[in-house]
Amino acid sequence: MAGKFELYQDKGGDYRFRLKAGNGEVIATGQGYSSKAGALNGIDSVRRNAADAEVVEVDG
Repeated sequence: MAGKFELYQDKGGDYRFRLKAGNGEVIATGQGYSSKAGALNGIDSVRRNAADAEVVEVDG
């Protein structure tokens, strides 16, 4: 099963998203956005940028 983005509004009224793996585990979460459109733009950014993102190891 493919992963999916879940878009929701939190108790404070901000829009947020989380990315869930095919097994239902949350593997990424987005910040709070004041608008639904902002959250959708965040999802689009993850889709466009994550596939080619490099892995960088940092201390602490």
